[in-house]
Amino acid sequence: MTDIIAKAKLWLTDTFDKETQQEIKNLIENNPKQLTERFYKNLEFGTGGMRGVMGAGTNRINKYTLGKATQGLANYLRKTYPDKKLKVAIAFDCRHNSQSFAKLVANVFSANDIQVYLFEDMRPTPELSFTVKHLGCDAGIVLTASHNPPEYNGYKVYWNDGGQIVPPHDNNIISEVNRLDFSEINFNTKEALITFIGKEVDEAFINASVKNGTFDVPGRSQLKIVYTSLHGTSIKAIPFALEKAGYTDVNIVEEQRIPNGDFPTVVSPNPEEPAALKMATDLADKINADIVIGTDPDSDRIGVAVRDNHGKMILLNGNQTMSVMTDFLIKNWKKQGKLNGKQFVGSTIVSTNLVNKIAESYGVETKVGLTGFKWIAKMIREAEGKQDFIGGGEESFGYMVGDFVRDKDAVTATLLACEIAASAKANGSSFYTELLKLYTQHHFYKEHLIAIVKKGIDGAEQIKQMMVALRENPLDKIDGSNVVYLCDYQASTKTNLLTGQVEPINIEKSNVLIYHTEDGTKVAARPSGTEPKIKFYFSVNLPLNTIDDANTVEKQLDAKIQRIIKEMKLA
Repeated sequence: MTDIIAKAKLWLTDTFDKETQQEIKNLIENNPKQLTERFYKNLEFGTGGMRGVMGAGTNRINKYTLGKATQGLANYLRKTYPDKKLKVAIAFDCRHNSQSFAKLVANVFSANDIQVYLFEDMRPTPELSFTVKHLGCDAGIVLTASHNPPEYNGYKVYWNDGGQIVPPHDNNIISEVNRLDFSEINFNTKEALITFIGKEVDEAFINASVKNGTFDVPGRSQLKIVYTSLHGTSIKAIPFALEKAGYTDVNIVEEQRIPNGDFPTVVSPNPEEPAALKMATDLADKINADIVIGTDPDSDRIGVAVRDNHGKMILLNGNQTMSVMTDFLIKNWKKQGKLNGKQFVGSTIVSTNLVNKIAESYGVETKVGLTGFKWIAKMIREAEGKQDFIGGGEESFGYMVGDFVRDKDAVTATLLACEIAASAKANGSSFYTELLKLYTQHHFYKEHLIAIVKKGIDGAEQIKQMMVALRENPLDKIDGSNVVYLCDYQASTKTNLLTGQVEPINIEKSNVLIYHTEDGTKVAARPSGTEPKIKFYFSVNLPLNTIDDANTVEKQLDAKIQRIIKEMKLA
């Protein structure tokens, strides 16, 4: 506790403003437990930025931790481009303090003689990615904590291609930030270097979204859409994009229309969770809508609910959505005569292999990277001039259409989902039936995710030991099928457990293990980088001869997943 108090007392010096000093003083005198929480470690500037609870202290999001991150980034930009007139773009979401934090970040950049383009109001994260390239910026920042609880905020960093930072820039920026003292932050704002942006960039972004996300399909006016922004930023773009594309029957969940950092109508503003979209699906049932679209607070993730073959509105998982979207995109590229063997789609190591099978059937390559769209953005950058990017996604409800945005993009993905639904309906089919058709062509793939929470120091050790056990004592069978390959992305090795042969894995290192069996089952284990949990991803598949057999086969796959979970003692 002595170390904590000593660390906290540094925040009572003149480096920090009176309000911050008073907050820390109150904690020292009245709340030692909370003081420890705020100072027992430094909030890490990780490989994508920072995310944490707001408040004073080294382990919190505040004026000084954000200022230090920005000063470090400014220093790195100066070193990287010493003779360039630097430019950055800054956006923010609907969270508490996001706007004031965005202005603070703009102030620090301007104090370092960097031109700043700051959005006048909240905007979707994909619009920031677009803006970085559109305005020729050297970097971009979004103030957001995605779908975390209301007390959180965060700071995401983008490079000049509009993608989030990747090696070597990420670690170099981290080094710059970590070597700084709070007293070295330059807060001497130069207002002349801050330009507010809005409508003109909005129009350019929406025009680009419509251009990339629509395919001249029939039946747009006949598609009945329910849309919810879940109190987030997508309300600034999606209704306008849908209108511009020709969708006229758009029904917004009014109770969730107004941006609100408290997210009052949901426990969690996460479109991956059916509960978050309940108001939307209830409205869909009331008005007999065809499709429900829900987005997270910063509008990069998209949840899509559609009617199954019994007319019930169901939330598709991210693997299902990305499979249908990928097939539709490639099919339209083929119709337009744009396939020449130099195209690719992007996916991740924990996403469904159905995407790979779909792409392969068209002669299109699937590039697979680590979890996170920054790796798909890196694929695009490395392929520029050699291959065209069609689209890509990951299981956690994100999709990216084309390369004009280099991050997951719920705005353009909304247009794409509606194009698929409108086209299917006009042709006597449905979004869900199109998914089942893919299953009959490539096998019925069923994925499942469980997350085991282990809090505190003991929890972190338990997670570590779980990964050690899976590495050192690998499973040799899963549900009766021999394990053929164990892929260890931390060691960068792919080991054939039947022959002992070891091959290198040529992607970035990450603490992920994936088992592959003879019957096509895939089981992945991955500790979360931002939360005290370990995630297990299951993927199983069986042939589907006819759509009529779908329910029977799905039950068999569900039973298989449950057997595996029980076998691995995870439930």
